[in-house]
Amino acid sequence: MLRYAFSQCLIGLLLITPALAASTVERRGKAFAQANCARCHAIDRVSESPLKIAPPLRTLHQRYPIETLGEALAEGIYTGHGDMPAFELNPEQIHDLLSYLKTLE
Repeated sequence: MLRYAFSQCLIGLLLITPALAASTVERRGKAFAQANCARCHAIDRVSESPLKIAPPLRTLHQRYPIETLGEALAEGIYTGHGDMPAFELNPEQIHDLLSYLKTLE
């Protein structure tokens, strides 16, 4: 009985460890992505984007070096189609979002 309880506790700890390992900055970046991007884009490592033409955020590093996106986020991201809203982020939001995007590479 004690062995079973110990093994269940160990399994639980192994499952929550990745969530605990994320820094506060990365968690804020993920929260920003959830609030502002998840309606159209997949914001994790496995999901499909709700809007099929919206690339998953995990693939952005294949198109652009993540470090170079900071200026575009500060000046405002504008795309050639009307479905994507314009975004202008403050420096803290940029840092948080880029930190989260780096975890998806």
